[in-house]
Amino acid sequence: MFDSKTRTVVIVGAQWGDEGKGKLVDVLAERADWVVRYQGGANAGHTVHIGDKSFVLHQIPSGIMHPGVRCAIGNGVVLDPDTLFTEIDELIADGVDVQGRLYVSDRAHLVLPFHKMVDALSSASRAIGTTGRGIGPAYEDKVARRGVRVLDLRHTERLRSLVEKGVAHANALLASFGVPDRADVDGTVSLLERLAPRLLPITEDVGLVIHRAISSGANVLLEGAQGSLLDVDHGTYPYVTSSSTTSGGAAIGVGIAPTAIHAALGIVKAYTTRVGNGPLPTELDEPLGERMRKLGNEFGATTGRPRRCGWFDGVVVRYAARVNGLTGLAVTKLDVLDTFDRVALCTGYKVGDEVHTEFPGDLTALDHAEPQYEWMDGWQRGTGDARSLAELPASARKYLDRIESLVETPISYVSVGTRRDQIISGVRRVRRVS
Repeated sequence: MFDSKTRTVVIVGAQWGDEGKGKLVDVLAERADWVVRYQGGANAGHTVHIGDKSFVLHQIPSGIMHPGVRCAIGNGVVLDPDTLFTEIDELIADGVDVQGRLYVSDRAHLVLPFHKMVDALSSASRAIGTTGRGIGPAYEDKVARRGVRVLDLRHTERLRSLVEKGVAHANALLASFGVPDRADVDGTVSLLERLAPRLLPITEDVGLVIHRAISSGANVLLEGAQGSLLDVDHGTYPYVTSSSTTSGGAAIGVGIAPTAIHAALGIVKAYTTRVGNGPLPTELDEPLGERMRKLGNEFGATTGRPRRCGWFDGVVVRYAARVNGLTGLAVTKLDVLDTFDRVALCTGYKVGDEVHTEFPGDLTALDHAEPQYEWMDGWQRGTGDARSLAELPASARKYLDRIESLVETPISYVSVGTRRDQIISGVRRVRRVS
């Protein structure tokens, strides 16, 4: 992945999230100097399996599991400071050395208790199917210019003034919901004053730090959350998250130039999943969907909600390859398909009398889309012990070849299990952004 010409790599989900980005970042971080989260917040859930232990990271970059790798949370993230330190303390209790290795952008906006209150009680949030972690309301305050940033904790009077504005807006919304509960200024300020002595010492101008690291020749991984089809501009709007999940958001969310990014690795499952509401053209009917859900343990790492499951959607991933400029793919959870006698790939959508091979932005078209499937023989053999393409069953190799041709992007990694070592690497050479 890294070489003298490819130093900065963005890791992006190329479906609707939950693709296994945490594992790939963990694997690739072994050769990284820095891992930086660039958007999202505590609604993310990146699971890393090391030996017989599992770690679920919500805000801290997955590279923290590698001693010596430094990690940063960029300005594009909306940070929940309270749960951040819960996460840090849990890692320390598990023997992970965090001291001097984690930095937070001073420009990152904060998720505050009243954001969570509004998110939990908003009918719009329920309709979309959010995690209820306050992410959307925090981004709304950011865009409306009433947000609280990490650097505001340095200034007591300004902090209280900003919190008062945020609470007043939140209370107006809560009143419109007919909710008697009210957000509290004093409680919010007290929380921030309690956390400030731990947060401010790890605060940095992350954009400047990473710019200098790149200039000095460091290997940098930029880690996204959610997936491309949840991007606020390029996803299945309005059933999307509140940030730019695509590779273009990485430069903005870290504070570096787009030209500093050398490669973009898209992570995809060997099938498709989605949490929450919104279109999923290849969604499986029961009991087949339930079978895939159980085999893949498809339950949200953050919420525990069951994920909707479907066959691999080549239209979706080809679209993600285009909007992200993907230079390589990592296919995860191939082993989940080991027991199926047949597997399918969606090659297009039939809408009325036309077959579309490009992903439409119109949800009405998606609502009436009939997936066009190409069926292939399953391999019905375990793949978990494979460490090279040659060790995979012939039918599994054909399946991967067809994914590669549909998406028009080389497959660089194949994951065949949850453990760190269950991966086939160097399948194809990742292209460099020209």
